[in-house]
Amino acid sequence: MTERNSTAPRRRRKPVKPKKPDKTYPLFAHNNGQWCKKVRQKLHFFGVWADPQNALERWLDEKDDLLAGRVPRSRHLDDAPALRDLVNQFLTTKSALRENGELSIHTWNAYHDICERVVEAFGRDRLLTDLLPEDFEHLRTRWARTWGPVRLGSEINRTRVVFNYAYKNGLIDKPMRFGEGFRRPSQKTLRLARAEKGPKMFEADELRRMIDSAGVPMRAMLLLAINAALGNNDVAQLPTTALDHERGWLTFPRPKTGIMRRCPLWPVTVQALRDWLTQRPAPKKPEDADLVFLTKRGNGWSKNAADRPVTHECRKLLDRLEIKGSRNFYAIRHTFETIGGESRDQVAVDAIMGHVDASMAAHYRERISDERLLAVTEHVRRWLFAVGDKKRAKKQVANRS
Repeated sequence: MTERNSTAPRRRRKPVKPKKPDKTYPLFAHNNGQWCKKVRQKLHFFGVWADPQNALERWLDEKDDLLAGRVPRSRHLDDAPALRDLVNQFLTTKSALRENGELSIHTWNAYHDICERVVEAFGRDRLLTDLLPEDFEHLRTRWARTWGPVRLGSEINRTRVVFNYAYKNGLIDKPMRFGEGFRRPSQKTLRLARAEKGPKMFEADELRRMIDSAGVPMRAMLLLAINAALGNNDVAQLPTTALDHERGWLTFPRPKTGIMRRCPLWPVTVQALRDWLTQRPAPKKPEDADLVFLTKRGNGWSKNAADRPVTHECRKLLDRLEIKGSRNFYAIRHTFETIGGESRDQVAVDAIMGHVDASMAAHYRERISDERLLAVTEHVRRWLFAVGDKKRAKKQVANRS
């Protein structure tokens, strides 16, 4: 009989799997020495055989997340990014852009509001890797019950911007999956909603009533809106250096796009501005010293943008005059675009509106003559006041020299 080599390695015995503590125990013993359970076609482990009670408690703690297809919070590293981390970092970045003048106060407030809504919906401690397409779908369903298609699309877009920031800045290692249920409303839906609300512009008689009934400075703001296509934020940030009262011209880059605008001012607009400036209060802060429009307390109209003061003041006027419809101060820009376009010089209209023109022609176009800009504003003036004044147009062109 051959003697066995005492130095040969012995085959390790497989450990004996323990039995379940009782029949109701939901886990089973895996060969790797841990208690295990298969959920959604995937094995999950909860602790060593020697401690079945701790494994059970962990299963009960993670059960709801696993059954829902989410990664349990306890499985993440301690430094795993939560929603609060994303929101804080995102708003910090946007705050720096706002302070540098690269982001408007209105856009900042919109981002701040959407961050608050997302945190309220998901919870500040919700891990980014824990969010699934069904979470975003439920969020869209909730918003759709309150908002119309236009507002819904805007908020969905801002939400995507926030979560795309997480991937671009390395908070998560892959893009967020929003799913098909978190899409913006279709163009057809938007067109139907717009048709249901009716035209988003004012007629000439409505604008005349608004201008005649408005006090200062709203009268000057209304005239700037229909004369030079200025919006809410435009009039709030308009500096006194942008106005040439003697020649009757406005030169002012649009805050939203940075596109330089040059527009002739009607005599009635210039007079309304002069009437206001004679009673303009002293600025409360040095940074507001150059603003054309200040509140009664000497503050800028854009400082408390969350309240949208220009919009609210215009709304008071519209309600007092009983002018109905889904229209506000910004609808006057729609009016200028609509009526100005009938002058058949869309290039000049876009220049006054401050629209971005990405065409090849715009790349080569170096200037637009003042005569063309005058032709557009005169067309709008004749529509609004039903008068003609060719002499004034020629005089303003001559004043350029």
